[in-house]
Amino acid sequence: MSNRRSSQAFQTPISTGRPGGPIQVEDGNISNDGNIESVGGPDVPSFTTEGFITSPAGVGLHNSSILSISPIAPVINAMPYSSDPISTPLPPTSRQKYPSFGFGSDMEATSTPVRKTPTTSSVLNSESTPSSVFRANKAYLASLNQAERLRLWRHDAYMQHQYQTAIFIGDTVLSLTDDPNDAFWLAQVHYNTGHYARARQLLMRQDLEKSPSCRYLAALCLTRLSKWEEALAITGESNPFSSEDNENSSSDGGIKLQASMCYLRGIIYSNQNNFEKAKDCFKEALTIDVKCYEAFDELISNSLMTPSEERHFVSTLNFDDIQDGDLVKLLYTTKLNKYYNANRFFEAEKQLQLKYNLSENSELIQSRAELLFVQCRFKQCLELCEKVLEKDRFKFSIIPLYLACLHELEKKNKLFLIAHEMAENHPEEPVTWLTIGVYYLAIHKIPEARRFFSKASMMNPHFGAAWIGFAHTFAVEGEHEQAVSAYSTAARLFQGTHLPSLFLGMQHLQLHNFTLAEEYLDASYSICKNDPLLLNEMGVVLYHKNQLDKALEFFYKALKVADELDSDTKAWVPIKINLGHAFRQLRRWPEALHNFEEVLRVSKHEPEVFSAMGLVNLQLGRTGEAILNFQDALSLAPNDPVSWDLLKRALEENANSAGTLSSTSAT
Repeated sequence: MSNRRSSQAFQTPISTGRPGGPIQVEDGNISNDGNIESVGGPDVPSFTTEGFITSPAGVGLHNSSILSISPIAPVINAMPYSSDPISTPLPPTSRQKYPSFGFGSDMEATSTPVRKTPTTSSVLNSESTPSSVFRANKAYLASLNQAERLRLWRHDAYMQHQYQTAIFIGDTVLSLTDDPNDAFWLAQVHYNTGHYARARQLLMRQDLEKSPSCRYLAALCLTRLSKWEEALAITGESNPFSSEDNENSSSDGGIKLQASMCYLRGIIYSNQNNFEKAKDCFKEALTIDVKCYEAFDELISNSLMTPSEERHFVSTLNFDDIQDGDLVKLLYTTKLNKYYNANRFFEAEKQLQLKYNLSENSELIQSRAELLFVQCRFKQCLELCEKVLEKDRFKFSIIPLYLACLHELEKKNKLFLIAHEMAENHPEEPVTWLTIGVYYLAIHKIPEARRFFSKASMMNPHFGAAWIGFAHTFAVEGEHEQAVSAYSTAARLFQGTHLPSLFLGMQHLQLHNFTLAEEYLDASYSICKNDPLLLNEMGVVLYHKNQLDKALEFFYKALKVADELDSDTKAWVPIKINLGHAFRQLRRWPEALHNFEEVLRVSKHEPEVFSAMGLVNLQLGRTGEAILNFQDALSLAPNDPVSWDLLKRALEENANSAGTLSSTSAT
């Protein structure tokens, strides 16, 4: 396959090129458990202009394994994305709603009365004069007691981000009422100002058993402080309400607090590396309330489920009990893994565009771009990514995919610019340092790339893109043991994706450990059976084990899947090359030549193909054509020793045949 790799958790492919000799690693090491032990480098990047002005030669059009006359050409590739594991706090609900808030209905009602002023209801819907509106407002405010008026002041300050005012008035209201809901709202202000310990201290003075909203926010503060055990003690190790018969949705359209609590419990388990329990908690959150998108995003973006599990789980969710359930189901469907669910994506996309007029929705465009990336249609994918970024320049979820396209198309100038822009505006985001790492990888500055991938992975230890990129920097330098260790960490963190196992198999394939390579590729195949690159690699392993008939089966499967995915023509070039080599080994010369010629019709810059065709023609006794083939190969790769040796052999045979012919003529 071509330089591409895509899933909902790994969406940034990174070409590594053909590995050279071992290079001493100075910038980062991986311990036995897969953690980075030490990383050097500045916190703020110092960019060079290399790659912005000049464009060094790329690493080739494809990075899957390609069989060759000499030992297999070792090439690897790919990468991934993550989201912030902690969502913004869920405000407590009021069945007596504030006019500007739409809170879930299952939290306790606050003592603040409904703000049903004439300005927000009948007055604004009638032909009232400004003076009548003013009198109505004045009368309404006069009907409130002191605490209620202060609460309105506090909420207006909170909504206008005047946090000092909100804290000042909120503390006054709490002193007057000693109401847990007033404590919650004051803690909410502290949380939004980043004072998590202060908010937690305030909340812990409340009776958390009587106030679920305070309990939720207290646990959320503890997660921000990375106190996972204490947070788990507050949320509980399991859902205490699981046996109760709860309605699936909130009556006012909000998210059930019970679902949010399950989601938060999943975040805690995830940070404790207990991914099975985390997955169960996220699934439970969605079962309780399908509107808990944070839980859905954790499951999909972090690949906690296999593609088939994703499809099955979404089919079990009850969308019928919520308003707009059909819309939500369609939106969720577009987020599923594109290898298994391409047809379902097309159906959902069509309905969203025609029925709901969401053609220009950025999330839908992003999902379409992900599918194009799987199909190796990098130019079209880049166009959609740029379309989204025109509307929202810092949409972090699409940036790894955007980086992948820029790297595939060798757009070093654009990588340089976006890396500077991200570093200037969002130095606190892990994806910023991923961007810088991809830029340095694109200009072949591997130590610098490794340093920034390391920084991104330390800022977010569950950032799959950073881990895969970090592993690639070792692979490109031939540091296979370090690469295997990093890939193994990614495989442990992202158990629902086939990519880490695939990369591990490719590493062992380069080391000629065919038994281990086959084991890892089989493990990858058990997760995803529809990736052409994986099928190609499995065929290469069988080729090296001299099981040529089985190798042909996998190469044909890879071609079939690539066709079903409607992949770009260049995507199947390596598969066709490998088919040609398999036929050559079986001495099926016409079929071998046919596949090599098909490759040259698509890409004329494949020196290995010319060499292979020359070898086949040499076997068929066509020394003249073989000589031309070897000359074409050397015009593209002048330093290829295999082509030089074969050319010398062809010239000798041609001379011998010419001598024999002249002797026969003379006789």
